[in-house]
Formats: sequence, C-alpha cells, structure tokens
Amino acid sequence: MSIELLKVSAWSNPKSVAGAIAGVLRERGYVDVQVIGAAALNQAVKAIAISRSYVAAEGLDPICIPGFQDIEIGGEGRTAIRIRVEDRSVAAAALSVVASAEGASHSGDDDASSEGEPTA
Repeated sequence: MSIELLKVSAWSNPKSVAGAIAGVLRERGYVDVQVIGAAALNQAVKAIAISRSYVAAEGLDPICIPGFQDIEIGGEGRTAIRIRVEDRSVAAAALSVVASAEGASHSGDDDASSEGEPTA
C-alpha cells in the first residue's frame, strides 16, 4: 500500500478513514490527512480518534501535527488543513536526534550570555 495522502471529505465514513489511517501508520509510521472545510475536518478528527483504538494494542500512540497547505482545485486556489498523524515514539525519536545534533553544534559554546549583553 503506497498512500501519500488521505483526502477526507464531509461525507467520508470516519470508521473507514480510521482503518486507512491505522493501516498506513502500521506500514510507514505516519500518514498525512488533508481536509477542506469544517465538516471534513470534523470527520477527519473523528477518524483519527477512532484509529487510536485500532493501533493501541500494537503499542502505537498516534499524535497530530496540524498545518495549512495551499492547493489548487479547478484552477482556483484554496487553503487546506493537512494533519500529520504519527506515532508518538517516532516523533520523540526524531526530536531526540534534532536535540543531540543541536547540542553537538553548540558544544564549543560555553558563553551563556544573551547577544548584545556584556558578560562579567
């Protein structure tokens, strides 16, 4: 299964979408869900909540990262909401890698003063 993006509409069945979210989470560890409009967002949020119960027994703990995406539909520009759903442990591991990389880049910096402020 190679799903890049799940598009959810106001008429999407939340249980069906939840199954798709769970399947992609199991396969890739994350999935992007895209919606346009309040009713579609409602269906997507219900599906994400339902999907949590589908993957909990496998130790997955989905979290959401929302954002905006400019898209074009029928030659007209629209703004969609894109929700990245990923396992909390995958997100925590990614943050750990970023934090250790930032720590390594600052390892020679012992100057704790703020920029522009004199040190004693």
